[in-house]
Amino acid sequence: MANPQFVEERTVTISEAKTVLQEIEKRDKELTYRSNKTKEFFDNFVKDTAKDRDKELRTKLSTLDLTRLKDEHITSIINFLPTTINDLKVILQAYPLSMPKKDQESIVTVVKEFVSS
Repeated sequence: MANPQFVEERTVTISEAKTVLQEIEKRDKELTYRSNKTKEFFDNFVKDTAKDRDKELRTKLSTLDLTRLKDEHITSIINFLPTTINDLKVILQAYPLSMPKKDQESIVTVVKEFVSS
């Protein structure tokens, strides 16, 4: 029996997960039931151009230099693309994180730029 080991643990966006699933499909030739259902979801809801946009948005959010904003928070923001402060609060509600209103506004402003373009 194989003993898998964790090499790296990090959060990924939905578009990155789609890319990983495509690589697994090339490697294994046949996907499992759950992998097929996940692939169907990705095919229906994730655009192929999203990966480039996600990288750009990640760098923009990282350059804001918000001390409390970690990589996992940025990944959630990229996955859901909140366009209002209330949407952002709902997304970040899952984390023990308090953020000043000024920082929240700057995040929403950056996201709105990407959603509108």
